[in-house]
Amino acid sequence: MNENDSKTAAEPRFAMSVDVEEHFQVQAFATLAPRESWPLHPSRVDRNTRRLLDLFDESGTEATFFTLGCVAKAHPALVREIVARGHEIASHGMDHRMLTELTPEAFRLQARDSRSLLEDLTGARVLGYRAPSYSVGRTTLWAIDELAASGYAYDSSIYPIRRRRYGYPEGPVVPALIRGPGGATLPEFPLPTLSFGPIRLPVLAGAFLRLFPLSLSRFALDRHRAAARPMVVNVHPWELDPDQPTIGSSRRATWTHYARLDRVEGILRALLSRATFRSASTRLMELGLLRK
Repeated sequence: MNENDSKTAAEPRFAMSVDVEEHFQVQAFATLAPRESWPLHPSRVDRNTRRLLDLFDESGTEATFFTLGCVAKAHPALVREIVARGHEIASHGMDHRMLTELTPEAFRLQARDSRSLLEDLTGARVLGYRAPSYSVGRTTLWAIDELAASGYAYDSSIYPIRRRRYGYPEGPVVPALIRGPGGATLPEFPLPTLSFGPIRLPVLAGAFLRLFPLSLSRFALDRHRAAARPMVVNVHPWELDPDQPTIGSSRRATWTHYARLDRVEGILRALLSRATFRSASTRLMELGLLRK
C-alpha cells in the first residue's frame, strides 16, 4: 500500500491540537520568567501560530487551538483568525497556572473567565479545555467537576504516564468518560502513548514529538491506525521557532525546551501527510462521546 492509499483507506479518528502560548510562558521557565516579567519579553506567538495555520491549510487539517486567556487578550485578531480559518477554539486557562497551584475556587474563576473571553472574541461556543502542563491527575480530578459546572463539554488534559510535574498513569489511554470526585462526568481525550509490555511511552505530544526520532513518531501513528485507536497530537507554536530568544543564561540548562526546534515543521509535515486530522470535538462526536 502506498502512502496515498494509507492516508485514504479507513481513516482513523486522529485529532490535532495546539496549545497557544508564548515561548516564555512554559512551566520550565516558571522561575526564570515569572509572570510579573512577561511584559518584558518579546511576543512571538502571533507569527508562530500563523505558521501553523498555514501548514494546516496546506494539508487540509482541522485542529483544536487550546488558547491561553492572556494570549487571547493580547492578540484578539489572531484568535478570531483561528476560528475564521475553520479551526476549533478551546481554553488553556488564563495564565498557564498548573492545577496544583490553584484551589478549586480559583480554578473555577479561570475556567469561566477564559471561556467567556474566547466566546466573546469569536462568537463561537467553547467546548473544550486543556490544563496547563497536562495537570489533571489523581489529586486534581476535582477539575472535572468544576469544568462541567462551568459549561465545558470535554477535557483533554490527561497524560496517562508518570512524570515529575504531571501525569495520571491510572487515567484513560483512549477517549472515554471520566468522573470527578463530585460525580460530574466529561468526555476525556487523553494524550497519546505507546505500550511495549509493561512500559508506556509518551509520544506525539509536546517535547516527546520533538525529542523522539521521526521514525518512532511514524511507528506510533501507524500502530494507532492499525489498532483503530483514536489519538490527539499536540504541538506548541514556539516549537516551530528555533530563533526564539534564550530564557535564562544558557539553552543547555533547559535543553528539553530548545532541542530539535528546527525539525518540528518537518516532523509535522511528515505526520500530516500520513493521515487526516480533525479537531478534538469533531473526533469525540464521531466516537459518540460528545454532543454539541
